[in-house]
Amino acid sequence: MDDGGVTRSSERLEALAPGQAIPFGGDRVAFVSAELAAEFRPGDRLLVVQDTGDLLRVPAGEHAAAAEAVDRAVAAFARMSAVSDAAISRFFAAFADRLADDAIWAGIAAANAGDVESARARGRSTTRLAASDVMRADMVAGLRAWRDQPPARGRTIETVAHPGWTVEQASAPLGVVGFVFEGRPNVFADAAGVLRAGNTVVFRIGSDALGTARAIVVAALDPALAEAGLPPGAAALVDSPAHAAGWAMLADPRLSLAVARGSGPAVAQLGAIARQTGTPVSLHGTGGAWMVADTTADAERLYAAVYHSLDRKVCNTLNVLCLVRERADDLIPVVLEALDAAGRRRKGIKLHVAEADLGRIPEAWRARRAAIHRAGGPVEEAVVEPIADNELGREWEWEATPEVTLKVVADLDEAVRLFNALSPRLVATLISADPSAHARFYAEVDAPFVGDGFTRWVDGQYALGRPELGLSNWETGRLFARGAVLAGDGVFTVRTRVRQNDIHLDRGGQPTPPRKA
Repeated sequence: MDDGGVTRSSERLEALAPGQAIPFGGDRVAFVSAELAAEFRPGDRLLVVQDTGDLLRVPAGEHAAAAEAVDRAVAAFARMSAVSDAAISRFFAAFADRLADDAIWAGIAAANAGDVESARARGRSTTRLAASDVMRADMVAGLRAWRDQPPARGRTIETVAHPGWTVEQASAPLGVVGFVFEGRPNVFADAAGVLRAGNTVVFRIGSDALGTARAIVVAALDPALAEAGLPPGAAALVDSPAHAAGWAMLADPRLSLAVARGSGPAVAQLGAIARQTGTPVSLHGTGGAWMVADTTADAERLYAAVYHSLDRKVCNTLNVLCLVRERADDLIPVVLEALDAAGRRRKGIKLHVAEADLGRIPEAWRARRAAIHRAGGPVEEAVVEPIADNELGREWEWEATPEVTLKVVADLDEAVRLFNALSPRLVATLISADPSAHARFYAEVDAPFVGDGFTRWVDGQYALGRPELGLSNWETGRLFARGAVLAGDGVFTVRTRVRQNDIHLDRGGQPTPPRKA
């Protein structure tokens, strides 16, 4: 039917043909591959990513698994208004206590060991997969922090008093949060934080950690929900290893917020799926912190900042170090000493040096070879390698051997320009004794997190005392009306309520006419 230039005609998609044209983005066309056409079956869904033209097949079973989990979370949210804040606190306490119970944790640890072994056998990274004692302690501490947080529902944000009436704005639960994250078991505790504000959550974890996730759900999460009297499904796992299940989940219009954590391209694709569905997104993709040392940099402060920024690989780990040319000759030895110290703490060091600056590195370093610990195991490599300037934004996803890029810049202004042009715009730190340089750096660098020392402070729980759902960079622009740390108590909407004392209020000032006798 044609109605004013809008054509409405549709039927169910049952098959795809090789070379079939699929419009996207309003003025572009993608074409169905022979492989996609052969795999597509009746009941499957085709997601067309409007930003890129990616054609994504969602098998019927994966769509059903995601829909079932969202169904449960939606039903649970409808019941959360009857759940007291005390009951939510009891949930966090029970969840934490179960993870702290050695007998319960033994089963979770066994499942995690299986996940780690499987990932290693496939040459996959296990840096963030292993559920260490430190990770377990952080999960327990995070859950207990949510237990002790003041209630987030109904918090008064603003009160405006008028003659005869008052308007109040207060926080209220947002709804169902969809959470897709990489193989990091500790993110379970982070995701559960949305319940503090009366929301519910449905999540899909990377296939590497699915066994661990299942064990946590069965042994700790679901029992804690039941013990506290929270509705089943208030925290629901999409029990599937397939990426398609995550696509289907974030394409569900019933989500009120989509959160994605993982690698840059995958997160960007997930965010595009959610956005075209109309769902607000919080994305945590490419990471890597940048550090700049200017002409007034203190050597001891630089040494400590470099060393303490390389204890493990996460998004806030030091990735690129810029030294101003005027101080390069005396600061490079300081940096190399710090890198050696960091290497002794871990398993060696890998240094990438801008091509133009390679000659500034001592010959002993340039000639050195060592075992660099990669996901597939140790590999003998040169410790120092050149890198082109246009590759400065590359994030080093190292396993056990810290990996850093070094670049000599003309001045602070060039360092800021390079950061703004090539970095993921996440963390920037300046080592300087000049207050005016810090003021200029803060004003000009396009990053949500700016510091003057080590980079690893960027963490919701460590810095703010609240486990984060995710950290967002500014790679695709600044964030509207919020910070780059998204925590569970930051997931809310605002309701407005009036309390009218004067029953005769009238916008035109007219009095209430008398009632007839």
